[in-house]
Amino acid sequence: MSVTLLAGTATTSLALSAADPAPGSQTLPAAGAPAAAAPAENLIVGYKSSAAEAGSNSAAAADVASKGKKASKKATFERRLGTGAALVNLGAPADAAAVMAQFRADPDVAYVEADSRAYALAVTPNDTEYAKQWDLFEPTAGMNVPAAWDKTTGSGVTVAVIDTGYVAHSDLAANVVAGYDFIASSTAARDGNGRDNNPADQGDWSAAGECGTGSKASDSSWHGTHVAGTIAAATSNSKGVAGIAYGAKIQPVRVLGKCGGATSDIVDAITWASGGTVSGVPANATPAKVINMSLGGSGACTATYQNAINAAVARGTTVVVAAGNSNSDAAGFSPASCNNVINVAASNRTGDRSFYSNYGAIIDVAAPGGETRRATDTPGTITTPENGIWSTLNTGATTPGAENYEPYQGTSMAAPHVAGLAALLKSANSALTPAQIESAIKTNARPLAGTCTGGCGTGLADAGATVAAVTSTPPTPGFENTTDFAIGDNTTVESPVTVTGVTGNAPATLKVGVNIVHTYIGDLKVDLVAPDGTVYTVHNRTGGSADNINQVYTVNASSEVANGTWKLRVNDNAGGDTGKIDSWSLTF
Repeated sequence: MSVTLLAGTATTSLALSAADPAPGSQTLPAAGAPAAAAPAENLIVGYKSSAAEAGSNSAAAADVASKGKKASKKATFERRLGTGAALVNLGAPADAAAVMAQFRADPDVAYVEADSRAYALAVTPNDTEYAKQWDLFEPTAGMNVPAAWDKTTGSGVTVAVIDTGYVAHSDLAANVVAGYDFIASSTAARDGNGRDNNPADQGDWSAAGECGTGSKASDSSWHGTHVAGTIAAATSNSKGVAGIAYGAKIQPVRVLGKCGGATSDIVDAITWASGGTVSGVPANATPAKVINMSLGGSGACTATYQNAINAAVARGTTVVVAAGNSNSDAAGFSPASCNNVINVAASNRTGDRSFYSNYGAIIDVAAPGGETRRATDTPGTITTPENGIWSTLNTGATTPGAENYEPYQGTSMAAPHVAGLAALLKSANSALTPAQIESAIKTNARPLAGTCTGGCGTGLADAGATVAAVTSTPPTPGFENTTDFAIGDNTTVESPVTVTGVTGNAPATLKVGVNIVHTYIGDLKVDLVAPDGTVYTVHNRTGGSADNINQVYTVNASSEVANGTWKLRVNDNAGGDTGKIDSWSLTF
């Protein structure tokens, strides 16, 4: 899967790329571009755990060669991904349908996917450019960041920026720790080799037609450096911009080069950044507690992405992703549509959803993404730079030039605002889990000052309010299930949450957070089922034709032992409308 400055899919690489370029640069690939699907060069194959190929590289190599021969194609085993899946090389870009059919017909194969590409989404300190950072402090649509700085600045937390890498910048250098270059293709990497320990951004420029039929020429974006500056640029150093978590460290992890990035590289980067093991890559000496992915592409979340994300979250890493810049439902983009992530939409300086931002029930929260032009202005022009997101950049059109600061717009710019906030929270309370961090950000968001047609989650992230909430009183234990459970017509479905480590009984004020996506909530009966089977009804077929349940209920569960498996049971008692349990939580 190929990813852009945001993240992508398919051998046809598509981006949730920045809606407009920085001044002087060409337009980045838009989601859905290039216009024509590119052939696949690699496949990702997940074998079932019972299969010999799941644990033996030699068995996998033999199986791959056999299937290639049957399909009259060349196919070789390339390497094992950090998730355990096999990367299959087809030798050159080719029609992969016949080879994929061979794998799909094998009962020992759990899944096979094209190794598609993703692309970047572009997107009171004494810092000289701080006055331009409305996104941090303006009361209408800023994220109320200064109110958090008297309690935390992000110290002790490493944030991995999985992106284009890092181009040297004096306003960031002090906060950068060792990263890694995961781009396996030396052509895409432009560094003369494959993977190595140098995540320096070599430039992601491309010529017209070079990234697929109909693709436009584009200058280098230096996208990862812009994202990193929003998160952790040095602050109160009498120069440049202020970072949201300026006490945190940035770990540049390079996955996006010429024509985006491959899913196989991105999932290995997720694994490594969060402290997992990737074959052939040295262990990460400073695993990240927050990952930012301002990248993406079209298509629903794949098993490859989901497996890597689930493992990262299980290691204690919060994963933040950009929703995408296609003014469409984010459910159709990846990794935005994956579970266990914080999916971030973009808002503008007046508090409305930015005209390019994706939206929908799958959005968790909004953050400033800016608008460097009005929706009616010619694409590619910069007419309102004062309304963009200012951050660290470089003047080089292709290879690195001089460091500078420029405004970008995009959900690529919104996501690092939330990644920075996640770092502030983790620094303020190191015991917080990814689920608790996500819940705190969503619970303490404030309503957008403007409007968000299509849905922007719980509102605009508020740094001051969220940090205050996790520092003013000890956080109560929270448990969450973010896996989707489909609700069909006239069916009953249950989503479990296992509670551990809580002493005694549940409280008389047990908080039950319910997020159900459904087009007719009057069909639904929603029950909380205690570990001993006792049923507490929280919603009983009220609401008529209204859409969705997004509410926190208070239940007197003081007679119940807290530890054990609790369930949210949803019964649909009519036809014609379906939905899903998107997530639910228990706060003791």
